[in-house]
Amino acid sequence: MRPAITAAALSLAIFAAVPASAQVFGTLGSAERVPMNGHIVGAYLNASNDVLGMFGQLRLSFYEGIDFGFQGGLSRVSVEGGADRTALRLGTDIGFMTARAGPNFPVDLALGGGLGVESSDDYHVLTLMPSAIASRTFAMGQNGSIAPYLGIGLSFSNVDAQSTKQTYTYLPVRIGGDLRVMPGIRFVAEMQFAVGNTYTDDFGIATGVNLPF
Repeated sequence: MRPAITAAALSLAIFAAVPASAQVFGTLGSAERVPMNGHIVGAYLNASNDVLGMFGQLRLSFYEGIDFGFQGGLSRVSVEGGADRTALRLGTDIGFMTARAGPNFPVDLALGGGLGVESSDDYHVLTLMPSAIASRTFAMGQNGSIAPYLGIGLSFSNVDAQSTKQTYTYLPVRIGGDLRVMPGIRFVAEMQFAVGNTYTDDFGIATGVNLPF
């Protein structure tokens, strides 16, 4: 019963939150923020029917409970009515820790927002996404832990590709896990759903590693 109650509380916390901390290309971690004066570098791969992408991330924090992220990489995109393209990915985001799991609240909760762009010849997508993420960390062994997480956002994507020039609004939903097998190494994997997206794939996966330093 306890895992079921935790999962239900996780879902309720997400949908009750004010929309606003996942980056545009994936949540890729729990709601926990980078410690003040800390840093995390990450590398990731994400895939769907129309997209295969690789990108990296640098996260840092100057204030307790607030961190910033900068992303960059490349993706191979299948464009409807045209040849495949290699697109440059750039993004940035900010996250705010708003609640911590404890006796009075079942999950860690963070709010924030991200901005991302993918650009190639005759293909440009600009995305603004306020979002929220909730997670709960469970200890594993002496130094390890696992943190299931759920992220949901509201994505505004302006697409200028071939004959398509339109702004799409949809709900990105990310369900994943943040696994710490030893200090300094964190593996992440998530399923990515784009609810209501009529332009690109509505399902994909992402996986990678985060390395605090």
